[in-house]
Amino acid sequence: MSKIAIFWDPKGIELDSLGTKKYLRATDGDTPYVSIPIRMLSIDTPEVHYPGNQKPSKQDEKLAQLAEWIQAGKSPVNSGLAQYIHPKLSSGTAGSLQEEQGLQASDHFKKLVDEKLVKPNGKKRDIFLRAADQHFDQYGRLLAYVAPSYNANELAIMSRKQRATFNLLMVDSGWAAPFPIYPSIPSYPDLVLLQEIAKDAQDNKRGAWQEPLMLTGYEFRMCVKLYEVTKKLVDGKKVSSNERYGWVTRYCVDMTTRKIFYPQNYHKVPSYNRIFIWPDDLSEAVGKMNLVPGE
Repeated sequence: MSKIAIFWDPKGIELDSLGTKKYLRATDGDTPYVSIPIRMLSIDTPEVHYPGNQKPSKQDEKLAQLAEWIQAGKSPVNSGLAQYIHPKLSSGTAGSLQEEQGLQASDHFKKLVDEKLVKPNGKKRDIFLRAADQHFDQYGRLLAYVAPSYNANELAIMSRKQRATFNLLMVDSGWAAPFPIYPSIPSYPDLVLLQEIAKDAQDNKRGAWQEPLMLTGYEFRMCVKLYEVTKKLVDGKKVSSNERYGWVTRYCVDMTTRKIFYPQNYHKVPSYNRIFIWPDDLSEAVGKMNLVPGE
């Protein structure tokens, strides 16, 4: 296995502890609820609702049409990414598969909660939250790592993997893809563990990885946006440069080589090695992680 080249143990932006909260319910595989909704950091599960409250299965025909436009050279996507996503879209069931896997991810998360939040004596265990430096996303969800709350005696005899967060457990199951976004990325030991577990899940085809035509959640959202942009172009509507290429904006870093790739080249990095960076954070990230240009 490739050695992780990114050493990340930030000073000055340590994750804030919010202590323990009571678990209430979950709406999908990466959004459990306590007293507020949480978006679990560094992972991404398939979508149950997207865009908005729509079912992903409603996107089947659109994504199949997008595949035709890509094949015809009508979509603003480079040849490498086009070749990568075309087979996943041309099946005609890309949205249905996303929805099906989203529901399976949600079911698995609920099973994990039932398993991990029960103490040996049968009582309910609290959960422990560690929030990111940026506490909330645009939807008002708390950005956090979520774990069962163990006492000091339990922690003293547990390995890092045994006390894994639900974030990591979902990746281990294969029902979540790793999705670390700078600067809210795990410290070095946790990053190593995330990469190892993610690679093992993909190599052994657990969860969503059983299906070779699967789209990760972030890829599905990307393709829906790409369809909308391409449709405007096909219809002869005026599209600004920002809109033409704004369907994918995050840069991607290979954590094993420190190479950084333009947004449309993220596919050149194995899914388990990816760290994403928003354009506004690019200059800072390049300096702090000592990044070098990719191909």
